[in-house]
Amino acid sequence: MAEILNIAREITAILFLIGGAFFFFVGTTGLIRMPDVFCRMHATTKCDTLGAGLILTGLMIFNGFSMISLKLLLILIFIWLTNPTAAHIIAKAEYRKEVMGRKED
Repeated sequence: MAEILNIAREITAILFLIGGAFFFFVGTTGLIRMPDVFCRMHATTKCDTLGAGLILTGLMIFNGFSMISLKLLLILIFIWLTNPTAAHIIAKAEYRKEVMGRKED
């Protein structure tokens, strides 16, 4: 019975890791293909936050309940707080730059 639970845990962790890698790939593709700063930032911010969340969750599932999982959870919370905040500040700065550039023309 314990063997089946270990296999199920590993399969779940692998699915989370694959999902996270997929979202990182989509974010990178969005960064390359999107036309302007706002679209690029939206693609990378959403996908990177979700990709990191899935990968860190997969690593927590793989490690089980331990001090490492607690550290991974703290990293995940830090990413959830800082990534959207940084994206907002970058978007605000770009918007102000565009507005100021239009006023000078």
